[in-house]
Amino acid sequence: MTAKTKNIEKRIGLFVCHCGVNIAGVVDVEKVAEVMKDYPGVTFSTDYVYMCSDPGQQMIIDTIKEKHLDGIIVAACSPTLHEKTFQEAARLAGLNPYQIEIANIREQDSWVHSDKAKATKKAVKIVRSHVAKALQNENLLPIKVDVNRRALVIGGGVSGLQAAMDIADHGYEVILVEKNPSIGGKMIQLSETFPTLDCSQCILTPKMVEVSRHPRIKLLTYHEVESVSGFVGNFKVRIRKKPRYVDETLCNLCGECEKVCPQIVPDEFNMGLSFRKAVYMPFPQAIPGTFTLDAEHCLGLNPVRCGKCKDVCDKKAIDYDMKETIVEEEVGAIVVATGYDLYTMQALGEYGGEKYLDVVNGLEFERILSASGPTGGEIRRPSDGKVPKSVVFIQCSGSRDTEKHLPYCSKICCMYTAKHAMMYRHRVPDGQAIVFYIDVRTGGKSFDEFYMRTVEEDKVLYIRGKVSKIFKEGDKLIVWGVDTLTGKKVEVEADMV
Repeated sequence: MTAKTKNIEKRIGLFVCHCGVNIAGVVDVEKVAEVMKDYPGVTFSTDYVYMCSDPGQQMIIDTIKEKHLDGIIVAACSPTLHEKTFQEAARLAGLNPYQIEIANIREQDSWVHSDKAKATKKAVKIVRSHVAKALQNENLLPIKVDVNRRALVIGGGVSGLQAAMDIADHGYEVILVEKNPSIGGKMIQLSETFPTLDCSQCILTPKMVEVSRHPRIKLLTYHEVESVSGFVGNFKVRIRKKPRYVDETLCNLCGECEKVCPQIVPDEFNMGLSFRKAVYMPFPQAIPGTFTLDAEHCLGLNPVRCGKCKDVCDKKAIDYDMKETIVEEEVGAIVVATGYDLYTMQALGEYGGEKYLDVVNGLEFERILSASGPTGGEIRRPSDGKVPKSVVFIQCSGSRDTEKHLPYCSKICCMYTAKHAMMYRHRVPDGQAIVFYIDVRTGGKSFDEFYMRTVEEDKVLYIRGKVSKIFKEGDKLIVWGVDTLTGKKVEVEADMV
């Protein structure tokens, strides 16, 4: 960066922030300000403990006026945090707000270095690069562009449904895209919600109906977003419509197609704990209320056609010739509410999740608890249908493990485990529930009280420790772990984990 490319007629002011000790603890901010005083184009250079504070902003305003500055550089934190703050200060001083440069010497310097001399040298280089840009900046004026007043919501779970309703209730048209045959997401699979133990479906199904009937919501189930182009306020979205092979305008839900279908496959709604036909409804309360033909498993779509479902359909709703189509929509805003996927059991080989039928994940246990689940809400082992008299729950599975899995806390497993243990004890009063945990984190209103109920009233045993291995002996599961409070090894015999 030589002075040859710079407009040194401009008067640039530099303000270096200490950010308390966030920056000043590693970077010699006084030295940065002092070094830059003699840099070409820099008219004024100083430092202050908190530039974003009211005195700091007033210093900038006063200096712009007194020194007749044409541009300023604030060497501080990320522009995502305070760029608008300093732009407003510049505007109040009569300076075009786009003559402001934020030199990030916190996230890009002090927070990633410990050597003070090197960090200070780097800070000077960062500031110099912003001086070069500031000298070339031109005044800009904001412009207004027409905004498409339609919104796209991607995901038909509880978050997507609520977002769509909130937007539509404010008078805007919404396109709601869900990749599965029905809206509902993961919440429709849950039994109860914590900490109130309300019926999950009782909360969600009315929302699903409301969305389907809302005059300003266009519901696109069995669709997936292919691409998004355009710019803020004006997006063009290509959406792939997957063939359902059932004309939902003709289907009257008689169910005759399902009765005659010979193909039986695991039911994903019940997490593979039960079976469904190749032509199916995801669940009785599905919206839209129509059948879907599973192309992967349907014999009728293969060269040697089965055709039984089509033969019995009086309404002629079965159409094997449906093809994928592309739908194009224009929107001004996009809400991404695509939900989550469970951490895979394959990654937890030491727990035997892929090996032992009676080792289940949290969502599988939800389906066992649910009245609409494969056992009608009775707690029974997947392997033999017996009622388990001892169940071990393992928290932080795949979380808070910096060596093999994910380093962060999931934020929900403490509470849903407490709910699972409580529900188990309510339905199997003579059963024993044991929870292995690293820490109990109950960050929410009434969450801690809920957890304490499981311990004090429902007599759930909590063991602070990690599980190292699960293996089978006869019809029992043996759980090996370590009690981190006592430092002793723990071995627990369980019917289900």
